[in-house]
Amino acid sequence: MVGVSDTPDPAREPPEAGRPLLSVALAAMMEDVGAHSGAVYLLRPDVPVLEMAVMAGLPRAFAAPWERVGVSAPIPVAQAVRQRRPVWVGGGEEMARRFPRVAVVLPYPFALAALPLATDDAVLGSVFVTWPAGHGPELTERERTLLTAGGERLTRLLARASAEHRPLGAERDLVATPDAAVADELGPLEAARMVARLPYGLVSLDLHGRIGHVNAAAAELLGRPATELLGTLPWVSVPWLNDPLYEDRYRAALISRMPTSFVALRPPGHWLSFRLYPGSTGLSVRITRVRVLTERTDVPAGAPHRLVTISRLLSLTGALTEAVAVDDLVQLVADEVGPAVGSRALVLLAAEEGRMRVLGHRGFPDERVVHRFDGMPLTERTPGAQALTSGVPAFFESVEHMERLYPVRRETRDGFAAWAYLPLVASGRPVGTCVLAYAEPHSFPAEERAVLTSLGGLIAQALERTMLYDAKHRLAHGLQEALLPHSLCPPPGIEAAARYLPATRGMEIGGDFYDLVPTRPQASAVIGDVQGHNVTAAALMGQIRTGVRAYSAVGQAPGEVMGSINRLLIDLGTELFASCLYLRLDPAHGRAVMARAGHPPPLLRRPDGRVRVLDLAGGPLLGIDSEAVYPTTEVTLAPGSVLALYTDGLVESPGVDIEDALVDLGALFSEAGDGPLEDVADALVRHGTAGRERVDDVAVLLLRARDGR
Repeated sequence: MVGVSDTPDPAREPPEAGRPLLSVALAAMMEDVGAHSGAVYLLRPDVPVLEMAVMAGLPRAFAAPWERVGVSAPIPVAQAVRQRRPVWVGGGEEMARRFPRVAVVLPYPFALAALPLATDDAVLGSVFVTWPAGHGPELTERERTLLTAGGERLTRLLARASAEHRPLGAERDLVATPDAAVADELGPLEAARMVARLPYGLVSLDLHGRIGHVNAAAAELLGRPATELLGTLPWVSVPWLNDPLYEDRYRAALISRMPTSFVALRPPGHWLSFRLYPGSTGLSVRITRVRVLTERTDVPAGAPHRLVTISRLLSLTGALTEAVAVDDLVQLVADEVGPAVGSRALVLLAAEEGRMRVLGHRGFPDERVVHRFDGMPLTERTPGAQALTSGVPAFFESVEHMERLYPVRRETRDGFAAWAYLPLVASGRPVGTCVLAYAEPHSFPAEERAVLTSLGGLIAQALERTMLYDAKHRLAHGLQEALLPHSLCPPPGIEAAARYLPATRGMEIGGDFYDLVPTRPQASAVIGDVQGHNVTAAALMGQIRTGVRAYSAVGQAPGEVMGSINRLLIDLGTELFASCLYLRLDPAHGRAVMARAGHPPPLLRRPDGRVRVLDLAGGPLLGIDSEAVYPTTEVTLAPGSVLALYTDGLVESPGVDIEDALVDLGALFSEAGDGPLEDVADALVRHGTAGRERVDDVAVLLLRARDGR
């Protein structure tokens, strides 16, 4: 057992006003285990929310998305509280797989441990600490012991504060506070003189990115006087460094504690190399000229040098929210994301029952190459399957690079020269892989990989939503179609055609229905619309159709059938209403007897082409009044006459008067009514839905009288 008695315990010391007790305990914990950053969260007493009290070793802005998080959030500190046990994440790949939200915001290599701060009776908060990328994939036994001891010290501190009704809140970062002592025998003045004599630029940044020192060479290279640079952020005070990719390198250096670098263009044509060396109190930056890059020809003069600008990223985010179905998303990624990152083709892959499925693709000259992967087991050693199952992106800069790792690719070349395989992780689980293909060999520097990984996160959210929409859409309208007749069996002397179109807004099931019931030698026809767009409306529609067939089979007259359906709805206790039009056809005598319950009136086209709206007597909507009476009307159907029954979705739309819509529909019916009935049905539906979004379902049933004797 490793002893920890030498470590100061703030929880045992008398409280002092303003003393940063949490910061002291956190700093001691970090020093014990060699961590380079950490944070303490306090659990609010009134709501299940963790609030950050102190962060050490890194700017608090790095953890801005997690300043205040719910206990149910999919992040390590919240999981530690939920499970009442430590959580260990051994590196970037494991973070991407288990906590994709964290990996998208901080796509850098680092290890993390989170612990709950809890007594036997209550959870008081949580703490996390992180290590640089060089930490091993597992905690040592010594580190586990020291972490446990540090967590116990923090827990005692919180418990004591709670017992004494002494609130603890936000505190300053002691780790980032520079030491007042000069750790150099030369002294500060001589050290500054030495730095000033160096031929290259040197800049010192604190943990927050502010410039604390800049030598003369650096000021000259940056093109700003030292007095205007001190105390500022370089990407704010130097306009041409105002690029999120450069700030990302600073973040990467601090979090991974590994040197990073980038090259930037100082207008009009001077390329500078920035090398960042991180430490526990900040970073040292070395700036030098890069002469070889002055002859670059791949960057047009005046062109923006960042891969994706902030405005472009916001535009892509907005565009991705507009995708409704998976096909829309594939096209949108091809149109928007591809050009932004320079790729020429893409494939979207998903997992289904242990196999890969190609959801869509664009830009591949030979589609057979893409479809070879459709249905391939996820156990196959392919980059697409690997990215999908591991949640780790893969970048291949050339054909040789790809085939060195995946030799099987020699048989399935797709004509491209570089690829990015982006795992699409949403809601904590992989939903697919986005493959971007490049026409020429393509290097993927760290900043570009970070941008592509972030774009993968945006695409993943859109893909999860569109896949859910497609699944619900198929389920809803599959159920709807199952409830509607698959074919019509009109009696002799009657020709029939029907159309049904679901609403284009939303994906819920509608209640529109129609049916043609053979009751030899006659037949009955019905059309109706149940209030609402949900499973209840669809189920009620099915019950009404069944009831109509049953009451028709026992010989009830149209008015009686309508009354029986009305009482059926009331007996079912449903809160939904329905409109309905029911008629008994008698083609042998050229007539039809109709009953109407709050439904739009039918149109009758006579053999001479004249069309009139049949203003039938009727009763209230079905399901309102159990004593309602539904009178009947007899209509003559001469051979060649056509009856058009429809639901209100055909004639109702926002801003259009229904009377005007009926006049327009009647004019078209008069003109097209002599044609084949299937063509007439298509024409009516096309006219009624053209140029507008369908906010309601549309059903149409046409009945043409023939000489059936």
